[in-house]
Amino acid sequence: MSESSYDVVVIGTGPGGEGAAMQASKLGKRVAVIERHKLIGGGCTHWGTIPSKALRFAIFQATTLFHSKMFREHGIKSIPEFPELRRSAGAVIERQVDMRSSFYERNDVDIYEGHGRFLDPHTIEVEDQFGGKRRLKADAVVIATGSRPYRPADIDFNHPLVHDSDTILGLDRTPRSITIYGAGVIGCEYASMFRNIECKVNLVNTRDKLLSFLDDEIIDALSYHLRERGVLIRHNENYSKVEPTNDGVILHLESGKQIKTDILFWAAGRSGNAQNMGLEQIEIAVNKRGQIEVNEHFQTSVPHVYAVGDVIGPPSLASAAYVQGRYAAHHLIEGDCSRAMVTEIPSGIYTSPEISCLGKTEKELTAENVPYEVGHSMFKSLARAQITGQTTGMLKILFHRDTLQLLGIHCFGANASEIIHIGQAIMSQPGEQNTLMYFVNSTFNYPTMAEAYRVAALNGLNRLF
Repeated sequence: MSESSYDVVVIGTGPGGEGAAMQASKLGKRVAVIERHKLIGGGCTHWGTIPSKALRFAIFQATTLFHSKMFREHGIKSIPEFPELRRSAGAVIERQVDMRSSFYERNDVDIYEGHGRFLDPHTIEVEDQFGGKRRLKADAVVIATGSRPYRPADIDFNHPLVHDSDTILGLDRTPRSITIYGAGVIGCEYASMFRNIECKVNLVNTRDKLLSFLDDEIIDALSYHLRERGVLIRHNENYSKVEPTNDGVILHLESGKQIKTDILFWAAGRSGNAQNMGLEQIEIAVNKRGQIEVNEHFQTSVPHVYAVGDVIGPPSLASAAYVQGRYAAHHLIEGDCSRAMVTEIPSGIYTSPEISCLGKTEKELTAENVPYEVGHSMFKSLARAQITGQTTGMLKILFHRDTLQLLGIHCFGANASEIIHIGQAIMSQPGEQNTLMYFVNSTFNYPTMAEAYRVAALNGLNRLF
């Protein structure tokens, strides 16, 4: 059996693995990555972030045209079927794979296709699809194997009408109705998408509110907007049984309710991909959700073995996984790394409209007895939003009453995931540079959505007097 030696071996080529591999290579180390799938990119590129966001954009384009009076007068009578909308993602995925493959080539990172398994703390066996095996020796290892949808054993996911986030993109038609079980980020994003293509949507939430980690005002805005669009939200419900039939799926709830729709989309949780990796061989524990515990530097219980991304649990963001990978590589090589890289990471939620937030919520600041104030900018009052017709939403700035330091930024509306980065840049500045006055005294292009910062800052400042 052939054997090769490396300074760093990375398992997985999603955002976390790519970040670790590129950083280690840039720091002069000999690096190899292991990928069990034929193409690199991980779930982010092939099943998750990229295809779902490409689908979302295709739906946005189609519905914009469909609801335009000008285009309807020229014969556009219906929204394309789901497979046609989904097809647009194919070209994007191909370009992503080609681009990311070039990163590994340019940085002299060797790629091994197959499943990686620890034989000892410094030896990993890679078995390819044909049963061939190779051994890699590594001074350090970064595990970035991602996650997969959680599948309860009592649900038949082989039934053609029962789906999760890995299979939902393979639909061969647009369903007339859908039940989405689980109202986390994935559930809410797909609820928006399916409702936008005029599918009847039941969103079943096991908790008492949507996305409870968000600021309450944003949660209320999302709930109102989904209901206004026609999504039926059911809170505090748990399933007792899933009954697939020939013409639909019946979701039986513990409350006694029965919901029958064309398809069921299971979106309740994810499991880390840490199984069958020989982690027990090196005494690295895995919790019941398949997640690996790490310290603040992303080290496992074996100091030279790191883990990053979805396999360690929240925040389960592609952006977070990438910087975690970079941090881990820098730390394992240099012995330290700036914590700023992995703190204050903005969240981006691609509902319709989008949500993005950074920093503290009002509930958190209240619990911490911080004297804060609020500045609002309603998108309906912005000229740019009026021009584009995307007037739903707001920007909300939380700041300290006395120092005017920025404490939290919350955005709901078109391009929220882009708008948040202006606030992020200022919040990351030291001392007096991180205050509300930056937005008060700065000149923003007009008309732009960025102007919302000036409007919100002035609104907040007016509350102090």
